[in-house]
Amino acid sequence: MKKTVLFIVALCAAMSTRAESYSVTLDFPYTTKYVFRGVELAKGSFQPSVEVSSGGFSAGMWTSQPVTDNIDNEIDFYAGYTTTLKEGWSLDTGVVLYYYPELDTGGGADEATWEPYVGLSGDVGGVSPGVYLYYDLTLKVLTVEGQLGYSVALEPAGASLDFSAALGRVDPKAGSGYTYYSLGVSVPFKISERGTLTLGANYAHNDISGLDNSHFFGTIGVAIGF
Repeated sequence: MKKTVLFIVALCAAMSTRAESYSVTLDFPYTTKYVFRGVELAKGSFQPSVEVSSGGFSAGMWTSQPVTDNIDNEIDFYAGYTTTLKEGWSLDTGVVLYYYPELDTGGGADEATWEPYVGLSGDVGGVSPGVYLYYDLTLKVLTVEGQLGYSVALEPAGASLDFSAALGRVDPKAGSGYTYYSLGVSVPFKISERGTLTLGANYAHNDISGLDNSHFFGTIGVAIGF
């Protein structure tokens, strides 16, 4: 984990020297559970990331580094482009590389998988709806997810109260699929001109038979923009 964190910090510092043409965001959150599409993948984990954006283009690296249960780490690389449409709507397209450097591939597991995506999101009366389509080319898994967001300004505190919800369906080419949903609330506080501290509480549920279906977890993190 130490090497990954040092790499993110070094990359952020190098890119910030030329921030005139693009912006860089460094994020370092901790989550009490790592839950992905309704399924718990690890207990407490640090999940640092770095993202570079310019205009509608963004690219970055995100990683999950579990601190308990000796679970393998994960490193994701992604790139995407957002096209602004009419009346507050936008079209998002991109691709994610999921990489598991410590995974035992002796049983045929894939060390890395590719997942392109496309999504439509907007703003309707202060509510932010969205629908996204993901397809993992390596695992042959289709995921469709609907999203909702809403934010309430907490001006005296220099913060906001952000609500989120998602409902998704995962369908592999081979095997059974499942449905999941999630609910979340977070409060980002401005702690400096470039820094934000965010506290969050989340709930996720899946309908997979024989698996732990319900998950409550909290998050805390600091983000710095350049």
